[in-house]
Amino acid sequence: MRSLILFLASFVTITRALSDNGNAPLYKDSSAPVEDRVADLLSRMTIEEKTAQLVQGDLRNWFDIKNGNVNQTGLEWNMKSRAGSFYVGLAMPWETLSDGVKIGQDYLMQNTTLGIPAWVQSEGIHGFLIPNATIFNSPIAHACSFNPSLVEKMAQAIAQEARALGVNQIFGPLADLARELRFGRVEETFGEDGYLTGELAHAYVKGLQSGNVSAMVKHFAAFATPEQGLNTGPVHGGERELRTTYLPPFKRAIIDGGAFSIMSAYHSYDGVPAVADKHTMTDILRGEWGYKYFVMSDAGATDRLCKNFKMCKSNPIDSEVIVNLALPAGNDVEMGGGSFNFEKIPEMVESGKLSIDIVDQAVSRQLRAKFEIGLFENPFTGVAAEDQAKYIHTPETIELARQLDTESIVLLENRNNILPLKKDANIAVIGPMAHGYMNYGDYIPHPAQTFGTTPLDGITAASSGKVTYAQGCTRWSTSQSDFPTAITTAQEADIAIVVVGTWTRDQDELWAGLNATTGEHVDISSLALVGAQAPLVKAIIATGTPTIVVYSSGKPVTEPWISSSAAAVIQQFYGSEQGGNALADVLFGDANPSGKLSVSIPRDVGTTPVYYDYLNSGRTGGGSDAGAVDEDGTMVFGHAYVLDSPMPLYEFGFGKSYSTFRYAGVRLDRREVGSGDVVRVEVDVTNESERDGAEVVQVYVEDVVASVVVPNKQLRGFSKVFVKAGATETVSVDINVADLGLWDINMKYVVEPGDFVIHVGSSSKDIRGNATLTVV
Repeated sequence: MRSLILFLASFVTITRALSDNGNAPLYKDSSAPVEDRVADLLSRMTIEEKTAQLVQGDLRNWFDIKNGNVNQTGLEWNMKSRAGSFYVGLAMPWETLSDGVKIGQDYLMQNTTLGIPAWVQSEGIHGFLIPNATIFNSPIAHACSFNPSLVEKMAQAIAQEARALGVNQIFGPLADLARELRFGRVEETFGEDGYLTGELAHAYVKGLQSGNVSAMVKHFAAFATPEQGLNTGPVHGGERELRTTYLPPFKRAIIDGGAFSIMSAYHSYDGVPAVADKHTMTDILRGEWGYKYFVMSDAGATDRLCKNFKMCKSNPIDSEVIVNLALPAGNDVEMGGGSFNFEKIPEMVESGKLSIDIVDQAVSRQLRAKFEIGLFENPFTGVAAEDQAKYIHTPETIELARQLDTESIVLLENRNNILPLKKDANIAVIGPMAHGYMNYGDYIPHPAQTFGTTPLDGITAASSGKVTYAQGCTRWSTSQSDFPTAITTAQEADIAIVVVGTWTRDQDELWAGLNATTGEHVDISSLALVGAQAPLVKAIIATGTPTIVVYSSGKPVTEPWISSSAAAVIQQFYGSEQGGNALADVLFGDANPSGKLSVSIPRDVGTTPVYYDYLNSGRTGGGSDAGAVDEDGTMVFGHAYVLDSPMPLYEFGFGKSYSTFRYAGVRLDRREVGSGDVVRVEVDVTNESERDGAEVVQVYVEDVVASVVVPNKQLRGFSKVFVKAGATETVSVDINVADLGLWDINMKYVVEPGDFVIHVGSSSKDIRGNATLTVV
């Protein structure tokens, strides 16, 4: 009897894998239409095989990342139960990772009935998450470059490195907005503005997927403005704010960029958990936008429906309720890190508690993406171990990291043109972020902080003069015991460069509970410098030695007195492995700073939010009735605020240059347009200095009269232009009139007739000219 059962099982397996005439099944025909391939494969799958596509696996289920040993039982179990994707974002040698991935994909292709390849998933928002791969600067820094083409090249490099080891899906980019600066993950975003974020996220998706590595855009949607700035906290807002502010960058990345996957989020928006939000994931994403591919939950996010949102019992967790809340809403795949609730799907379908149509819909979205990207034809892309260095951490990717980092540095102050420095100057380099470890953003592998070029390294390499170093204080202490050495070092130098800021940890250390001031689940109540850093800066400035302060941070630092006291101030959001060299390039003038702030810098955490595109009627008085506390302690009382200003210290789009640019002749190629037209904005930009430089020309649009309250102005275009000394360049920026619409009182998107002022300038505040456009 047992022999008969085995024979029948074998017969069924062979029958399912072949078409009726004995040829290869339709779904394996790469020339067949994707929808036909999806339908054919789906028709052959058991409910268990369908479920396995909707649950994430993990490399460690069958592979020991320390010694490369294979657990055959674990391999068979993972590929039976959690075969749709598996996570590999772990610190291990290149060859070890590649071997583990190949074992998994080979098993799926050769030892399972249908041979469905898996997504091999890792992190990569600013570099492929594997030791000794290229580490780029943080996304908040990328955005300061205002250079989508460089971000696209970075994403191509990440894809190249990932593919070389067999990784085919990256969790990135973020299309979240940095509207709440206390939130620990500000560094992972492209800043506060939806237009800029959309352009950079779009560039990242295009770059990554041009290398046949799938992007997973996250966190859908409106995640990064949590209550109190606390990670995973509820987000408050309405439908109009969702559609006006938060969704446009996602649409740009997902629909225009053609992203093959999306990650939902941990939070709730207006009382609805993102992981179970049918309105965003089905009505809008699929119904309005026409998205065809899959949405995956974040790690452990489905459990939050019971444990955190209290929408079901959590002890024991009610997995069936979770499935019925998340899956029909449009969250197709469940990431690990929780209770693996989706494994309940087969018994729920059998008992009638879940429709097979809902399961088939989710599986179809998963399969469609795999067919579209060519995963069935090329499931493993890894190269031989001896060739891996030809693709990973190459001279070209290292140089790209330096270029992107250099263009991302923002010059905030430059009194008496103290910068650029002479290379033969006697320089004191001081501060806890200046040397001893690399101050990277989160999502880097352990122990990456020991690898790279520190500010001291870069300055020393570029200098032909004397360079001395004093730490001054540690990151996490209030101790001033090392101040005397730092003060003496500064006194004996011509120039002091003090590097202070925030810090985070690599992926192992961050979740081990070690101290940090930014990063995932590391939120803060103050944006001021921590510990002895501010007193250190004050002590060095007090020596009388001209002092340049460099903020090495993942978010804005609020120390207005430094801006008014230091000889120069530079913002370098978490840098790349070439961060020290990039900083030195700017300090010594080998590069002319061209970075512009992707996020406004407030005067104090209590004045937040300070994003530039506030709604009309916001920022009462525009700072005209503000108070202040002078350096000597004198209080000047105002009303908005009593002792401060609601306006930012440095606005979005701000950044100085060693060159001076004059704008003239703002003009439109047409003054009257219809809602479907494109208008060209032109302006002449003259470099009035003796130094070549690049300027970011920014175009903002003001809706003069609107039927609902709209942002006072919004960025709708920009162009980074290189202008030689003494030369004039005509800069053109195209604006789609369809993008000038609003969500009206009936929640319909309309471009209303009327006047729109086109503002052209060097920042959101520094407007150099304008013209009026009329929509008829």
